[in-house]
Amino acid sequence: MTPRQRSPKQPRFRRQLPEERRQALILATIECLKRYGHDGLSVRTISAAAGVSVGLINHHFPNKDELIAAAYRYFNNELVGAMLAAVARAADSPRERLHAFLTASFSPPNLDADVLTVWVVFWGLYRHSRLIQRVHQETYEDYVRLVRGMLAELMTEARSKESRSNAARTPRADLRLAAIGFTALVDGLWLEWCLEPGTFRPAEAIALCEAWVGSLTRRTRGPALE
Repeated sequence: MTPRQRSPKQPRFRRQLPEERRQALILATIECLKRYGHDGLSVRTISAAAGVSVGLINHHFPNKDELIAAAYRYFNNELVGAMLAAVARAADSPRERLHAFLTASFSPPNLDADVLTVWVVFWGLYRHSRLIQRVHQETYEDYVRLVRGMLAELMTEARSKESRSNAARTPRADLRLAAIGFTALVDGLWLEWCLEPGTFRPAEAIALCEAWVGSLTRRTRGPALE
């Protein structure tokens, strides 16, 4: 057989295959939650959606709770990752980064009834599952860090534009409380839109959030806490 006739050597994927299977099971779990809500938590339902045996799920995950926690981590990271990417692509301006974040927050896939269905299942598990609690604490850090960073930049920018006399009279902001308030506003508007999409347009939600931040930066100066 000449060199031209030899079939190319096939790359080995054995080390990647288990991770690919885990990923497929995680995606199947999320799809089941979208389709069936809490009923989608059944291992048999998930295995059927993934086209594998129940035993294969048990091979890759110690128990169902570990699989659900892995799905929660993946689902959250995908949504938060889209926001982080939108902010990274924005122009080098605190206001542009805030606008990019809000646009991503009030755009698909966030504005999707199926996404809300998945969150409802995870929220229902949070109180009773230490695994879900731990994953939530881990994954939420990136989101909170992003929000606090954006608010800190906006407040610093506003302070730099103030006169010294005005800055002396303006109280300092509590960045921790500001981030909590901003997050509550965004989440509340998102939930309201998912439940009643006709109540307002996404663009109006973005404008409301930007107005809230504008009011905050006008009334306060540089952050008191990082």
